[in-house]
Amino acid sequence: MIDTSAFHGKKAAYYTLGCKLNFSETSTFEQMLQGMGVRTVGEGERADLCIVNTCSVTEVADHKCRQAIHRMVRSNPGAFVVVTGCYAQLQPGAVSAIEGVDLVLGANEKACLVQLLSEKWGAQAGSADGHLHLCHTVKTKDIKTFAPSCSRGNRTRYFLKVQDGCDYFCTYCTIPYARGFSRNPTIASLVAQARQAAAAGGKEIVLTGVNIGDFGKTTGEAFIDLVKALDAVEGVRRYRISSLEPDLISDGLIDYCAVSRAFMPHFHIPLQSGSDTVLRLMHRHYGSALFAEKIRRIKETMPGAFIGVDVMVGCRGETPACFDETYSFLESLDVSQLHVFPYSERPGTAALRIPYVVDEAEKKRRSKLLLDLSGRKFHAFYSRFIGSEAEVLFEKSTRGRAMHGFTRNYIRVELPPESAMPEFDNQIMMVRLGGFNRDNTALKATIL
Repeated sequence: MIDTSAFHGKKAAYYTLGCKLNFSETSTFEQMLQGMGVRTVGEGERADLCIVNTCSVTEVADHKCRQAIHRMVRSNPGAFVVVTGCYAQLQPGAVSAIEGVDLVLGANEKACLVQLLSEKWGAQAGSADGHLHLCHTVKTKDIKTFAPSCSRGNRTRYFLKVQDGCDYFCTYCTIPYARGFSRNPTIASLVAQARQAAAAGGKEIVLTGVNIGDFGKTTGEAFIDLVKALDAVEGVRRYRISSLEPDLISDGLIDYCAVSRAFMPHFHIPLQSGSDTVLRLMHRHYGSALFAEKIRRIKETMPGAFIGVDVMVGCRGETPACFDETYSFLESLDVSQLHVFPYSERPGTAALRIPYVVDEAEKKRRSKLLLDLSGRKFHAFYSRFIGSEAEVLFEKSTRGRAMHGFTRNYIRVELPPESAMPEFDNQIMMVRLGGFNRDNTALKATIL
């Protein structure tokens, strides 16, 4: 039995790097600790506890993680500093060596956080200075814990973790080593969490995970069955699927989303390369023809769907000819936005055995070309809807500032300060979409 009295009066600071799944898990930590009596720090306050949830998708991400940890330590002298996430799992020795870090939680230890803090604050267990040092390195096959997460944090949208881990082992990626093999909870447990979110006022839920289309490996269920079950949860007005591997997007799923009550016409699909040569070097599970067919099918059934595409630039083996294939392929696709990532070499990955290396200057040049292409596609997609009416779920704004929200098909909308009302927060309103805002990141809106 945990003595919660030791938690009362404590203050915590949180910092998250990386994907939506990390943000969801950090928010769950925060909610859990708030339930134990731990208050989130306000501006200018020092924390008793700092939690840094890390990412390790690139070398730049590793560097940002180290910077974030150092900032937390400097800003909160004497605080108990906990580091978790992918960087902590992959490089626990490097993290634990950072001065001021007290606890490194691997993938299997996240669920132990409250118990470990209880030991720290209750019995003052650990080393002589009151600090507790824990650092476990485990093999991918031994990462088995699934920590449930359905949380909102400071956002309007809830993030529901439906899956963790990945079985794909792409040659450039370390995520399976950090997260373990694919695993998931039951549909029934996820439906129960969605109902709790709805009861708390949640109107939109984003399904998160590492490879969510692979849902069902643990329970023998299927992702399409999860989608259908969640669609039936009363009170949840919108669902978004955070990211789906193209080979796991079935025609049945596309057809169901097109007619479903609450699943939005919004897809985020990792391509990584438009060159079949590079896709084979990456050990991806599809070719460019399959990807193009999935885009065509989505647009055929949902013409107004927003489609975001992940692209990796400058990976090993991406010759100039291969990049030209990627550019031409992306230019031909009816997609809304490109998320462009320069390739970063990760220790221990099979990609390091590929001989052709792209230098940093060329990576930057290629990235700029694709970002410019993305900007044109983004502007063209938004422009199609100027003058139309749409439902927008608005998010909380600071008094005197513009209010923002998203349409069903993920167009960001801006309501001017003079029209923004506190009662619009977390409400779905009908608007008329106008032209672009000042920085071209949203369409201006008028409430109908």
